Amino acid sequence: MGHQRITRDECGHVAALARLHLTDDELDRFSVQMDALLDHVAEVEALDVGGLDPTMHALPVSNLLRPDTPGDVLDRDEVLAHAPQAEGGQFRVPPVLGEAP
Repeated sequence: MGHQRITRDECGHVAALARLHLTDDELDRFSVQMDALLDHVAEVEALDVGGLDPTMHALPVSNLLRPDTPGDVLDRDEVLAHAPQAEGGQFRVPPVLGEAP
């Protein structure tokens, strides 16, 4: 900390690599922000995490899966009888994306 880790020119180079067109004011602001970010990364790198196990999540995660077994199914004709519109054994819905009715 104290000296700038990333210069305005380096910030401009990174922006050019990302194909971003930044104004002079943006380059000034972002170079300061990127420098602050690098300072924060240095603080995190300085932490002693040697005795900690690596984690993907802060809390334990487990999948709650059930067996994929077939169960009771509804009768198609009965279901379609309750539909607002049905046609050809399928639900009839309003057209989307400009399709003709």
